[in-house]
Amino acid sequence: MMNEESSSPASSNVVAQLFKRLGQLYQLQLDKWTPHTKVRWAAALGLIGLFLLRVFTKQGWYIVTYALGIYHLNLFIGFLTPKIDPALDLDDDQGPELPTKANEEFRPFIRRLPEFKFWYAISKSTVIGIVCTFFDMFNVPVFWPILVLYFITLFCITMKRQIKHMIKYRYLPFTHTSSSSSSLASLSAGGVPVAAAAPSVLAGVHPSAVGATPAAPVTTV
Repeated sequence: MMNEESSSPASSNVVAQLFKRLGQLYQLQLDKWTPHTKVRWAAALGLIGLFLLRVFTKQGWYIVTYALGIYHLNLFIGFLTPKIDPALDLDDDQGPELPTKANEEFRPFIRRLPEFKFWYAISKSTVIGIVCTFFDMFNVPVFWPILVLYFITLFCITMKRQIKHMIKYRYLPFTHTSSSSSSLASLSAGGVPVAAAAPSVLAGVHPSAVGATPAAPVTTV
C-alpha cells in the first residue's frame, strides 16, 4: 500500500520531466529557425500549397479552408497594425509614437504581432488544417462559391479599413533605411562631415600655395 503511494508521485515526476525535456527540445529547434526568415516563409508557403492541393484534389473540407483563411486574415491584420494604436490618445511616457515627418528621428515600426509569431501561427494552423482533412467529420457539405465570395468581400473591406488607417495616421508597416543616409552618418561620426572638414583644413593655406610644386634647382656647368 505504501509502495503504491510512493511509486505514483515518482512516475508522475518522470512524465513531467519528459514533457519538460520535449518542450525544451522543441523551443531549441524554434530558436535555430529564428534567423532564417526566407527559409521559414518558404516552408510556410509550402504547407499552404500542400493544404490547397489536398482540398482541390479531394474536393472537400471547404469549411476548414474558409476558417483557415479567416484566421490567416486576422493574423495578417495584426502583423500590419502597430503595437500602440495611434488612434488612442496616449501620453509620451506611455510608449513611442510613430514618426510623421522625414526629418524626425528614425523609429522602427513595432508590430502588434511580431514576424516570428506571425509565421509560427500560420504554420501551426496550416498543419492543423492538413490534419483536419484526414477526418470526414470536418467535411461539412456546403456551397463553396458563397464562401469564396464572402471571403473576398471580407478581405476587401478589412484591407480598405486598414489602408485608411495607415493613410490617416501616416505610417507604413515596413521599415527600411537607405544606404546613403547610413554612409553620411558614418562619415560624420567624428563630429564634422568630411566635405565640411576639407575647407577648414585649407583655410590657413595661401591660395597661391595650393597645388603649387617647388621648382627644381638649375645647375650651371
